[in-house]
Amino acid sequence: MAKLHPALQEFKLEIDERFDWVKAGHLLSRAGFGGKEDEIEKVMELGPGKAVDWLMDFPSAPAEEQSDADVPDLSKIEGTGKNFNDYRKMFAGKTEEEKKQLRQMMQQQNRQAVMATIDWWVNRMQRGAYPLQEKLVLFWHGHFATSAKDERSAWLMWKQNELHREMAAGNFKEYVHRISHDPAMLDYLNNQQNHKNHPNENYARELMELFTLEIGNYTENDIKNSARAFSGWAHNGDEYVFHKGDHDEGVKTFMGRSGNFNGDDIVEIIFQQPACAKYIARKLFTFFAYEEPEEPIVESLAQLFRESKWELRPVIRTILTSKAFYSDKAIGAQIKSPVQLVVGTGRMLDVEIPEGILRPGARGGRRGGGTLDQMGQVPLFPPNVKGWPGGRMWISTSTLFVRYNTCLELAEGPVVASARANNKNKRLKQGNKPVDFEPKGEETPEDTVDTWVAKLIQRPIEEDKRQMLVAALGDDPKSRESLKKMVQLIVSMPEYQLC
Repeated sequence: MAKLHPALQEFKLEIDERFDWVKAGHLLSRAGFGGKEDEIEKVMELGPGKAVDWLMDFPSAPAEEQSDADVPDLSKIEGTGKNFNDYRKMFAGKTEEEKKQLRQMMQQQNRQAVMATIDWWVNRMQRGAYPLQEKLVLFWHGHFATSAKDERSAWLMWKQNELHREMAAGNFKEYVHRISHDPAMLDYLNNQQNHKNHPNENYARELMELFTLEIGNYTENDIKNSARAFSGWAHNGDEYVFHKGDHDEGVKTFMGRSGNFNGDDIVEIIFQQPACAKYIARKLFTFFAYEEPEEPIVESLAQLFRESKWELRPVIRTILTSKAFYSDKAIGAQIKSPVQLVVGTGRMLDVEIPEGILRPGARGGRRGGGTLDQMGQVPLFPPNVKGWPGGRMWISTSTLFVRYNTCLELAEGPVVASARANNKNKRLKQGNKPVDFEPKGEETPEDTVDTWVAKLIQRPIEEDKRQMLVAALGDDPKSRESLKKMVQLIVSMPEYQLC
């Protein structure tokens, strides 16, 4: 196997050294959406290697195969079935005219179905049994970006989301083959309009530029011939179909090779290019560890990726157990994405996330959207085929204000505004509990601050900021209102925006 760069060699504890709270919290934030106190304690007991094995112990299966009930609930949407699996049954035995009417009805209800799918997925991120799997689904959703703004079928968006879940840590070459057959992707990048007499180059271009090779590692001629190879690839409902009569059977020359290639042949040739392994290795390392990784690190991961025959698990495990992952360059240095910020806050405070935070804007834009939309990241609505830029791009003068206010709202316990006439608030869901601000035992004010900083920021803060939080507890440090005020100050701190 590949000889790993020293920074990628397994992180080892010194003799008698404990895997501490900061490192355990770091792992749970990067390989999930933040750790609760009991989860951090478990990871500390397991140690870095066994903890990663525990996190990676998730099924290579869609959610619907993990649990019969774990599918988006559409039962409250008038005219639909209970879930997307009912859609096929609705079409069974119908005439073409009846099918047309059903499709029109589904289009009318599509926005509600999209919202139900977002709510379902966010709930899996926050409360699901496999946080690393869902973190990878979010990563691949941004990599193989498809937006419900343009793909007008919530059904197909959900099926693609399930593909990301199944392949999250699987074989990347197989993954690219399958995403190339995916109905939502074929729609989004216009391969439905890719005909032998009028090739559409959108999918062929993005397959190389964004999904596998990166710009500069192919030519315009490669794009043109790749598009010809993908002609006739389409779908019917949620099933891929190949229109043989619409496929270009001529000889294509692609990356120095010639033949009567189809789309699968193109994928196989792409995976023979050295740039592919480096591109994906760099992107995975950046997502989990830190930006602008050193080139020898990327080269080492790429070699491991190739020698592992494109299996993702060895690469992901190597990153998450490496010295580089636990370095000062990585810990507390990543700006939380809006989804990470909201889901993580919901997890650590154990509160429901209001639908108003999750709501996409009108036609997928900002107008009328919820706070995730205002912060720039709504699941199922990446801004374009490049996905979300991330990093420093998450922060601007406008988004920072929204980020702070959203954390304050969640620290209140999720509420939605009622009619302005009475200017009151009501709980979003019956039985939704507020944040537990009850004092614990005989803690001093300093103990209380340290407990909540460890719970929420999970790293030490400067002493002057610690004393500011102590002062915020005021004359009645054990009252619920004092604790709430102090917690709201914590989630408003710059340190809380980082993980």
